[in-house]
Amino acid sequence: MSFARPAGEKVVLGVGNLDAQIMFVGEAPGAEEEIQGEPFVGPAGQLLTKMIGGMGLKRPDVYIGNIMNWRPELPLSDGGTQIGNRPPTQEEMLYCLPFLRAQIEIVQPSLLVALGSTAAQGLLGFGTFKALGEVRGRWKEFAGKPLMVTYHPSYILRSQTNRSKRMIWEDLLKVMERAPLPISDKQRGYFLEK
Repeated sequence: MSFARPAGEKVVLGVGNLDAQIMFVGEAPGAEEEIQGEPFVGPAGQLLTKMIGGMGLKRPDVYIGNIMNWRPELPLSDGGTQIGNRPPTQEEMLYCLPFLRAQIEIVQPSLLVALGSTAAQGLLGFGTFKALGEVRGRWKEFAGKPLMVTYHPSYILRSQTNRSKRMIWEDLLKVMERAPLPISDKQRGYFLEK
């Protein structure tokens, strides 16, 4: 007999290099992350790994975490499993922010990258912007660290145009410049319309 656990019963903490220079921050684990106990392992996570590779790094070189450390609950199906995901509420993120701050304190990254609107709202404060475009690609600050806000990798999964890929890539180029990481002409030209 198998028992399906409801969402939110497994804590998913950040993973990666405890001496990482760059820390990526998402919103909360989804179903695949909850099963594997690691952030960003589903399709968006696989794309994030490719993005990190495009920066000339490997996933183990960076630190990856979420503001919320467990999967936000939704009503369960008749079979007792949760279908789908939802972003964490303001209250849930505020509850979890001390855990994220503790991870930042341990890792001491030089730079933070907020992935998506929910993560950006959690880090910058609720109501600080209406649309992600207002803060995307601009340096902000969280916990005394420079913070770059960009789109979540799932944005590219929904809009696979060179234009959307280039917007995120331009944000990552700014991170690479500030790190500083070497940037080749090839990297500078990724996703430019031809």
